[in-house]
Amino acid sequence: MVNFASRMEKTLQVLNVLERDGVLSRYAIGGAMGATFYVEPVLTFDLDIFVILPQTAEGLLTLEPLYEALRKRGYTEEGECVNIEGVPVQFLPAHNDLLLEALAEARETLYEQTPTRVLRAEHLAAIAVQTGRDKDRQRVRLLLEQAALDDNYLASVLVRHGLEARWKAWTT
Repeated sequence: MVNFASRMEKTLQVLNVLERDGVLSRYAIGGAMGATFYVEPVLTFDLDIFVILPQTAEGLLTLEPLYEALRKRGYTEEGECVNIEGVPVQFLPAHNDLLLEALAEARETLYEQTPTRVLRAEHLAAIAVQTGRDKDRQRVRLLLEQAALDDNYLASVLVRHGLEARWKAWTT
């Protein structure tokens, strides 16, 4: 049986090939899995991958070329995810300024021996606040307790994206 770390590394290798081949322009790990680069792991069932996708001639963004490229490599869709090397991957297009900034500022890192990017902890916190679900509140709490947040950088992100009031309501 192949362990999760090995499956995850193979999944990231596939994503790197897709990026190199131009199927997606840029990606970074976000969500609960992204948070595990900064805090103790929490239970999660999928790998959230924020992506910048190439635009169609009409200027639209679509996941179809990405899904088609994955199908050609033998990977199948399962609900809102694609199973890549046994890891359910959910692709989330960067659809607003906060997500575009988070992708641009994502940190280069290694997962095992495979290069990848992960969103900064400060962006993970801001995205959680913007999304606003109960599980996002929990993620903010964990990031505040366990991650080495750059308070000045976080404050600037919150200001740029109009999230200061919600942040204050969530953290005081």
